[in-house]
Amino acid sequence: MPIRPLIGAAAACACALVLAAPASARIIEVGQAATQAAPTCPANPCLAISRTTGYQAKVVDSREVYVVPAPGRIVAWTIRLGSPTAKQIKFFESNFGEASAAITVLKRGERLFSRVVARSSVRPLGDYFGQTVQFPLARALHVRKGQMIALTVPTWAPALSTLTDDGSSWRASRALDKCDDTDLQTAQTAIGALTQYRCLYKARLTYTATLITKPEPNKKPAPKD
Repeated sequence: MPIRPLIGAAAACACALVLAAPASARIIEVGQAATQAAPTCPANPCLAISRTTGYQAKVVDSREVYVVPAPGRIVAWTIRLGSPTAKQIKFFESNFGEASAAITVLKRGERLFSRVVARSSVRPLGDYFGQTVQFPLARALHVRKGQMIALTVPTWAPALSTLTDDGSSWRASRALDKCDDTDLQTAQTAIGALTQYRCLYKARLTYTATLITKPEPNKKPAPKD
């Protein structure tokens, strides 16, 4: 066979393989941003999120960083923890109990209402202070495009940055007149729970979630007349 037709046949074959290949699932770290937020502890003050569910509403000028970009499954979540001193730990534990957190999936609605559609189990955090720790999920959380990944903290977690002036902000599941009441328990732990996220804070929460997107099948050819 002449060389040119052989090359042409090979190219055509390669093109056909590319067209026939199914779209692979992608691995996306929801919440990963260009700049990484750092928890404050052991600085003074040592800031912590306590007794609430919160989501990062905005990172600098983007409102999409913690929004699920495609349908799929959350298979793990990661939290960057500060390293509080023994004195700071004693203060928080005496007020809130042992440090713990979970990941939560929210379906947002109007007027800042959000409903819990999925959540992980609550994990103790005390053994991981000073680390960025990833927790794999025994059962993946099915998510849809547009849902929000939030952090639920029934006790406390040293996973909060200093106040920011770059536009970043997070929302908590607290009533507007209770934004300063960090002792009140507002953590959303029940599937189906619906509440308003009225309180806005200019800071960053230090968590992300690992998403494996749903692969898309090949498009079926249109039927011939």
